[in-house]
Amino acid sequence: MSQIYFSLDMSPESYLAYYRGRARNVVVVAEDGRRIAFPADRLRPFVTREGVRGRFLLEFDEQNRFKEMRRA
Repeated sequence: MSQIYFSLDMSPESYLAYYRGRARNVVVVAEDGRRIAFPADRLRPFVTREGVRGRFLLEFDEQNRFKEMRRA
């Protein structure tokens, strides 16, 4: 299993572009320097009035398929 940590500070206005479908993927730089992209809908459980803020953990299975995303 593979894990990637990253931090995100996205305003509510920025997230609206994803919510409305104008953008599909979020691109972030992980703490280890890798650039990763994932579907924006993975962030829905973490959206608040302040947008999406915090440190997150992405987990992948042995075939590098998405397994879970959670706050770290």
